[in-house]
Amino acid sequence: MKSTFRLAAISVALLFAAALQAAEPAQHQRKPDLADAAQGTYHGEVISDARGASRSDVDVTVTRVGKNTVEVSADYARIPARTFHLTRAMNTIQQASGTEVFLLDLAKTPRQLDLTIDDASWSGTKD
Repeated sequence: MKSTFRLAAISVALLFAAALQAAEPAQHQRKPDLADAAQGTYHGEVISDARGASRSDVDVTVTRVGKNTVEVSADYARIPARTFHLTRAMNTIQQASGTEVFLLDLAKTPRQLDLTIDDASWSGTKD
C-alpha cells in the first residue's frame, strides 16, 4: 500500500512539473512591437538617385533585430544595409531620428514602405 501511495505521489509530482514547464514559455513570450509589424519582404523600385538612374524590380528585406529596431537590406548595391530604430506616428511606422527615411504606411493595403538611404529613394509594397 505504501509503495502504491509513493508511486501515485511521484506520478502527481511529475505531472505537476511537466505542467509548469509547459506553462513557462507562455509567461516569457514577448509582446509584438513595431519591428514585428514592419518586418518582411517588400518589392518596388528606386524612384530617384542622386548618383545614378532609377531602377525597377528592387527587393528590400526588413528584419527585426531588437525591440522596435530593424535592419534593412536590398538586392541593389545603391541601397546599403542600415539599422533603424522605429517609432509610431499616427498611422505610420517611422525612423525615430536621423536624416535617412524609413516610412511604413499602415493605412495602405498592401503596406507601402518608402526609404531614402545614401541619396537613393526607394518605394515599394509588402509581398
